[in-house]
Amino acid sequence: MSALDTLIKLNRWQLDEQRRVVTTLETETAELRAQRQHLDDEAALEQDVAKDNHEAAYAYSGYARVLILRRAALDQAIAESEERLLAARAVLADAFAEVKRYEIAAANRRSAEHRRLDRIEQQQLDDVAIESYRRKDSAG
Repeated sequence: MSALDTLIKLNRWQLDEQRRVVTTLETETAELRAQRQHLDDEAALEQDVAKDNHEAAYAYSGYARVLILRRAALDQAIAESEERLLAARAVLADAFAEVKRYEIAAANRRSAEHRRLDRIEQQQLDDVAIESYRRKDSAG
């Protein structure tokens, strides 16, 4: 195994690791958004209950203060998660480009080696043909 093959293997492993990080962050962000949606649904339900019940309306103000704080905390967590996700995606794109660069270099090396072997083979065939022609010419 050449050093280039080792680099390709190492960078593919790093690429896979970065894909796992991105997947984890995407899942985390989706969960935070689901929590935010659940909080909004819960708030709408509590508002409906507060409209129908005078005692619930009195308690709703305390609930609303807590709801505002929870909503702000979730919004902040979503924003931070999205920032980390964008950064992780940029790292993933760089890792992918690195792997591609090494794969292209390896393909170019294989292609050059193939052309070199083809030239050697063609030279050997030419030598055989020239020798055959010489023998035929000197015998005749």
